[in-house]
Amino acid sequence: MHLHKYEKIWLIFGIASLVAFLAILAYGAFWKGTHPQSGAETIDPENVEANENFQEERLGLTKIDDGKYAVNVIASAFNFDMGTDDEGNSVKTIRIPKGSEVLFQITSTDVVHGFNAAGTNVNMMVEPGHVSRYEATLDNTGTYTIVCNEYCGIGHHQMYAKLEVYD
Repeated sequence: MHLHKYEKIWLIFGIASLVAFLAILAYGAFWKGTHPQSGAETIDPENVEANENFQEERLGLTKIDDGKYAVNVIASAFNFDMGTDDEGNSVKTIRIPKGSEVLFQITSTDVVHGFNAAGTNVNMMVEPGHVSRYEATLDNTGTYTIVCNEYCGIGHHQMYAKLEVYD
C-alpha cells in the first residue's frame, strides 16, 4: 500500500498529538496526584432528613458566626425546599447581608438539578445521593433569581427562588 507524502505527515502529526495528550494526562494523574474528587459527602436521597444539615429546622439560612452563614436547600420535583416561615409558608427568598461569607449546601431527593444564582458565581450541579457545597462572598447588593439550570422534567420552568443581598 502506497501512502502519499501528505498522508504520512498527517498520520505522524495525529499519532504524535495523541501520544503527547496521553503523556500530559499521565503526568498530571500519576506524578502530580491530580485525581477526580473522591471525598464528596454522600447521603441517602430517600432520607435526607437523617443528615443534620437537612432537617426541617436547619433548612434555609442559618447564621454560623458574624458575617458567616449557611444556606441548606433540598431540591426536589420542581421545588427548592428552604424551610418554612413562622406562619408555616414555604420560604422562597433568602435574605443575606452584603459582604457575608455564605456556604451553600444543597442535595436532591429525586433527579439531577441545578442551583444557579443568576448574576453571581454561585452555580452547582445537584445530584441525588450527594451533598453539593459552594462557598461564596456576596459583595453586591441586589435581588438574584435562583434557577434550576439542569432540565429536571415538565415543571422545570417553575423551579426558582430568590436571593436578596442587602446593606
